[in-house]
Order: sequence, then structure tokens, then C-alpha cells
Amino acid sequence: MARVAVGPQESASASRRWWDADADDYQAEHGEFLGDDDFVWCPERLREADARLLGDPSTLVGARVLEVGCGAAACSRWLKRRGALPVALDLSGGMLRQAALASVRTGITVPLVQAGAEWLPFSDASFDLACSAFGAVPFVAEPARVMSEIARVLRPGGRWVFSVNHPMRWMFSDDPGPDGLKVAQSYFDRSPYVEVDADGVPGYVEHHRTMGDRIRDIVGAGLELVDVVEPEWPEDLTATWGQWSPLRGDLFPGTAIFCCRKPS
Repeated sequence: MARVAVGPQESASASRRWWDADADDYQAEHGEFLGDDDFVWCPERLREADARLLGDPSTLVGARVLEVGCGAAACSRWLKRRGALPVALDLSGGMLRQAALASVRTGITVPLVQAGAEWLPFSDASFDLACSAFGAVPFVAEPARVMSEIARVLRPGGRWVFSVNHPMRWMFSDDPGPDGLKVAQSYFDRSPYVEVDADGVPGYVEHHRTMGDRIRDIVGAGLELVDVVEPEWPEDLTATWGQWSPLRGDLFPGTAIFCCRKPS
């Protein structure tokens, strides 16, 4: 682990390598929780079917939806089953391979696009909705560019909803137990979390932004912030997911979901 400066291209290359290499293991570990055609926003198990953060289900019918950082594209398949016209985008070919395998299992196919979130290969005003469940946003060095690109490809009145690690989690270590309750570093330290190999080459990179940073990126892109959702830990959820656990979830939020809208 290292606290070093990592530029946009270096960060993107590290993310592509990491997720290509980890795709099979990630899906084996978390695939059952996420489902093949379900829309789960976060480890707290908040589902779009219940939360309706993208709007009333009737508005999904015929809507063009971009899923950013789709992973195995479970959210996109869930959207398609409800009449939407989703496009699933991810930087990792390994994760898109998992998406293709899941499409075979379910019989629900969606267009898959390999690209980074900072440079979306779509025309202006191409989509009615955009969403991201822990995809792309925490892993890019320039999240403001992602917000600007989303604003560009959304149609006026379009909604953009994305979930990320709650910014306050940056203060604590990734330990689901008692040690993860102790403040380990400053909330205001924006140095990225970097894991390097024996040659010092970044293999995994995650970027921190404060709550204020996230809001400024959204507003700076010309989007309106409609709501911020901080899901509470369900009483019946006893499993852990990495740093997420009932112990920590009872005390402070692990996820922040930003609901945005492009002005009409």
C-alpha cells in the first residue's frame, strides 16, 4: 500500500488490470448477493425495486438508460426486464465477459460497451437516465469529468443516480471489526489509496472525495442535486461485505447515493 499521486491514465490502467484479473473471483464471491438480474445499490441491500431512485417504474418503459461501471451488468438486465433500453458500460473486459456469461444464463441480453467513464463514447443527449451502483466513480482520478460527461449524454430532465463509499468511511481502516471503528486518518486527506506491485506499479487505485467535493462536482457539471440517500444497515442482515458489517453499519453510514437531475 502507498499514498502516492496517481494521474488519470495511470489510475485507469490500474483499474483495468485489477478488474480484469479479479473479475472471476469477484463474481464468485458477490454474484449471489448481487443476482444476475437484480438492481442492488449497495452492501446495505437497498434495491431499486423498493427505493425507486430512478423514478416511478412506469417511466422506465422505453427509457434509454446508461449503466456506468456496470460490472456484470445485473442492473442493466433488471432494467431491461422492466421495459427499459439499457446500455452497460465498463472499463474492464473481464467484467464485461462476466456480463456476457450472465446474459447467457438469464436469456436477457443488453449492449455491452468497453470504455472509461471520463470519456463516454456516446452522442449528446443520448440517454433518459444514467445510473451507477459503486461503478467507476470511486476509481477515477477526475470524477468531475465523469459528472460533465453524464450531463452531456443526458437529455434535458434526465436523472443520474450513483452510489459510492460514504465519504466519511475514508477516515477508518477497511476492517469490519472493532479496529474499524477507530479514526485512522484525516477526512480531508485526498491522497488516493494505492496498492503497488514489487516494481512500484499501481495495481489498485481508489480515490477519495469529501461530501462537499462530490456536491461541487455535481453542481459544477450543471446538474441539480435532488437527494442524498444514506442507507441504514438492515436489522436482518448479518453478513459482512469487505469493510461493511453490522457492527459498523449500526454506527455510521457506509454508502452515499447521490440523486441528480439535468435541468430541463
